[in-house]
Amino acid sequence: MSLSRRSFLVKASASALAAASPARLVAAAADAGLFEARAARVQLAPPGYPETEVWTVGGTMPGAMLKVTQGGRVTRRLRNALPQPTSIHWHGMRIANAMDGVPGLTQATVASGAEFLYDFVAPDAGTYWYHAHNRSVEQVARGLYGALIVEEAEAPEVDRDEALILDDWRLDPATGQIAADFEAPHDRSHAGRIGNFVTTNGRYDLSLPVRTNERLRIRLINASNARIFVLALSGLDGWTVALDGMPLAEPEPVAEPIVLGPGQRADLIVDVTAAEGETAHLVRVEDGKGLAQVAFPVTGAAGGAGRPAPAALPPNLRMEVGGLDDALTARLNMSGGAMGRLDAAVLEGERRSFAQLVDANQFWAFNGAVGMTGTPLLEASRGQTVRLTIVNDTVFPHAMHLHGMHFREAAGDGSLGPLRDTALMLRGETRDIAFVADNPGDWLLHCHMLSHAASGMMTWLRVTA
Repeated sequence: MSLSRRSFLVKASASALAAASPARLVAAAADAGLFEARAARVQLAPPGYPETEVWTVGGTMPGAMLKVTQGGRVTRRLRNALPQPTSIHWHGMRIANAMDGVPGLTQATVASGAEFLYDFVAPDAGTYWYHAHNRSVEQVARGLYGALIVEEAEAPEVDRDEALILDDWRLDPATGQIAADFEAPHDRSHAGRIGNFVTTNGRYDLSLPVRTNERLRIRLINASNARIFVLALSGLDGWTVALDGMPLAEPEPVAEPIVLGPGQRADLIVDVTAAEGETAHLVRVEDGKGLAQVAFPVTGAAGGAGRPAPAALPPNLRMEVGGLDDALTARLNMSGGAMGRLDAAVLEGERRSFAQLVDANQFWAFNGAVGMTGTPLLEASRGQTVRLTIVNDTVFPHAMHLHGMHFREAAGDGSLGPLRDTALMLRGETRDIAFVADNPGDWLLHCHMLSHAASGMMTWLRVTA
């Protein structure tokens, strides 16, 4: 993003804040729950290692969980007690542009010691999460995130509801502290910052006792910087009922591994089929081996028989994507990275060779441009349908996340996939995504392998009112 554009946006944000009613701002801030971003020490590694310093919201790992009923209001006063400026992005939420939390595009950063009021209505039921969006590759890697659960007015018939945040950490084996190599060129140019220590809800050994025939809703959130989680069920029978917060038209039995790229979520409804005394598992598949991600020891029985398949979750509003025949079309070509074919690209308004890009620690390009540009990838009128062709002309996967709106994958035969906000694009893949541009503002589109975003894979689009 150019300096002139950044300066304009910061000044515009300040002007808008100054024009707001002081009385209303003070009243809203007084009612807001405190959301303090600060350092804390937690026992992340196994006993015998020292506590690890992490960055948190509220001093816990994961950060404070937010729960609100669909249509309810989220009002949180972010206080930054960290040594760096920060902001909060409400991942997957279709909210007003000014609340989206992207420094330089929707707000200024929140300086150390400063505060910012986030205030929005949660329009969609489902599983979402919040995370830092300034220096994300570092701040998310240090743990600055948490779950945001928007509950349906009528919840599905389950015995328990569990949110499971999956993450990996790069820890120094000698100290148990987070490795500070956040700008490592290898991570930026290859698969991203992959950790050496995997956790669920901040624990490497999470164990949740259950009962035979108990029915659980499991909300899976991939909060990692770059790891793709491949998951399976053992001792559990389940259905996928929502992806990226949005309900499926019908529950789908979990027959194949569940694949979650960074930023993606999946809601499962599962029945415990393991017998009393056994242990069911959420299994992580790596290198052809099954590893325990979460253990579910069976300590009793919830009933004598299983239950019928669950009903579909109630749909959210504005889930339809029509108008494809008259859609605005655009193309996004990803290039670069190690073993890529990027010879040169535009960085900060100047065309530079790949060697010069490497010197600048920048490795990726969208449509021949590295990082944010002064003009949007596309500009759509409110209510217009957009069909965007995304080409992954690299040898690495990328998790493409669209802010402010959800999309459906559009197949060549005209069929549409489930509503998502993040698409996992494997090497060499080409996909079309379609969405209704129904949320005015300037919206970020970027790779959620956060090292890739920091080294070029960021662009934006505009929806005009």
